[in-house]
Amino acid sequence: MKHLHLGFALALLCSLVACRANPQPDVKPMAASPANVTDISEAVIPLDQVSKSQAAVIGQRVATTEITVTYSRPVARGRQIFGALVPYGQVWTPGADQATAITFSRDVQINGHALPKGSYSIWTVPRADNWTVIFNKTAKAYHDHYPGESQDALRLDVRPEQGPDVDTLSFSFPIVEGKDAVLRLEWANVRVPLSLRVP
Repeated sequence: MKHLHLGFALALLCSLVACRANPQPDVKPMAASPANVTDISEAVIPLDQVSKSQAAVIGQRVATTEITVTYSRPVARGRQIFGALVPYGQVWTPGADQATAITFSRDVQINGHALPKGSYSIWTVPRADNWTVIFNKTAKAYHDHYPGESQDALRLDVRPEQGPDVDTLSFSFPIVEGKDAVLRLEWANVRVPLSLRVP
């Protein structure tokens, strides 16, 4: 029995020494903050003063690259969305109030196209079978004031997918693997996926 305890203590000591010899890299928590939210308050407000499209922020670290999306979340409330409330063939930011914004802490590839690190507003041109997704260098803009093509950093054609109905507009990262991820916009029965690769 004495040998068993001695063996266990020796194994534990070896494990501790091995951990000190191979320390894990420092991993800092993400610093995602809702950049387009200016009315954060501790005050309780009445229901009739709550925004119809509430502010949101989603962040994801992929390897050592931080990605943050800041947006407002409109709700369908039974309305037909694409081709009606959001017309086909016109520039639209996927959100409400302030234009949806995205920040990359490093240069990235989106659907195989290079985009330098920095902050951008996101705009789209929805169509039934093909969307144009735009990353515009004017990161802070109002949702109905597209800064113009001269400020576009990247334009991509993306094929939308069909899926279950989502009442509230959402961005998500359904896939994060190694240095690859998918950023997906969802609203109504439409999904718009973007493949991301980081250095």
